[in-house]
Amino acid sequence: MNTLERSWYQKFGWSWLLLPLSVLFAGVSALRRLAFRCGLKASHRLPVPVIVVGNISVGGTGKTPVTLRLCQMLQANGWRPGIISRGYGVKFTAPRLVKPADSPSDSGDEPVLLAQRSGCPVVIFPDRVKGGQFLLDNTDCDIILCDDGLQHYALKRDLEIVLIDASRGLGNGFLLPAGPLREGRWRLAQADVVLSNGELTDRQLATCCHGSFTLQASAPEPLLSNSPQLAPEMAVQLVSGIGNPQRFLQTVQQLGYRIGGTHWFADHHPFTADDLAQIPTPLLMTEKDAVKCRSFAKSQWYSLPVQAELPTEVETFIIERVNTLK
Repeated sequence: MNTLERSWYQKFGWSWLLLPLSVLFAGVSALRRLAFRCGLKASHRLPVPVIVVGNISVGGTGKTPVTLRLCQMLQANGWRPGIISRGYGVKFTAPRLVKPADSPSDSGDEPVLLAQRSGCPVVIFPDRVKGGQFLLDNTDCDIILCDDGLQHYALKRDLEIVLIDASRGLGNGFLLPAGPLREGRWRLAQADVVLSNGELTDRQLATCCHGSFTLQASAPEPLLSNSPQLAPEMAVQLVSGIGNPQRFLQTVQQLGYRIGGTHWFADHHPFTADDLAQIPTPLLMTEKDAVKCRSFAKSQWYSLPVQAELPTEVETFIIERVNTLK
């Protein structure tokens, strides 16, 4: 987390100096929403149900594990889900399907992980409408999950799921760049489901939420098959290039591992062998980071699989809602 981001979560951070820019950002965002509402900007409906999973703040909130859990739920109830994603940091001029064996540098780290873990078709393109239509034209999916598309109002949606990281909440409550918010707190009341990653302490937020979810970690998996199993008594070096590495740290500690050192990189960092060359083993990283490091992995490098567990009543609500759309 850089200096500006740390200031977002402090009561009297220096980011208050950026408030005039936040007011400008708020005005531009409001005009953009008004343009869609009045029809000045077009909003398109695809011929299948669309579920958007997103957040109103920047940084990691658990979207990828929640999207994977939604895929499992939908498949178990007879749906054939497909996923559309932006493809962060990737340059391309047309939508394309992501294959599990794709390089993250070509398709993005999260889309590759989604393709590997979900068993569902994944399409990347910044224009979610074109990406969704490409998905329908080239696969047999009958419902679309839009990963991180809450503010992409050009795509009409049938269900909105907004995620919040409970440990950080909404920070100082300001919009970018003075705070971490893409949209104001008011936006939560418009969502169909609001889920917090952990238990919320903010009472005002809690009244908006349908529930909280947890990320359940499994045993660390070696990136190379010849690595021994990672024993809990060993001190591990943590490597992370995600939006909220502190949650990764807490999860590893809860599993009983001793922390020998932490090595935090920027979210979506394009790892190279040189980045990790001087870090001693055993080395433990997130699944999202592992897809970028597997091609040059060494012995005793491990990834930590996690799975989102949603409240039963929330899962029931989502399935009942989408079943009415058939």
